[in-house]
Amino acid sequence: MEIGITELIIAVVTMHKDKVGGSAPIFYVENEEELERMALLISKTTRGMVHDLEGGTYIIVKH
Repeated sequence: MEIGITELIIAVVTMHKDKVGGSAPIFYVENEEELERMALLISKTTRGMVHDLEGGTYIIVKH
């Protein structure tokens, strides 16, 4: 049996400092290219899934 944390927002990656908040780590980036790269790297290292919330914000979720 596997025991672990599931259904959790691991991180938020955004270009908008004024539109996000919460208890998950927030990574601020300057442009769309950096947004996609940072989300991909975080998802690879945490085995999370990237979800695009549109408007320059991604969340990485552990399912």
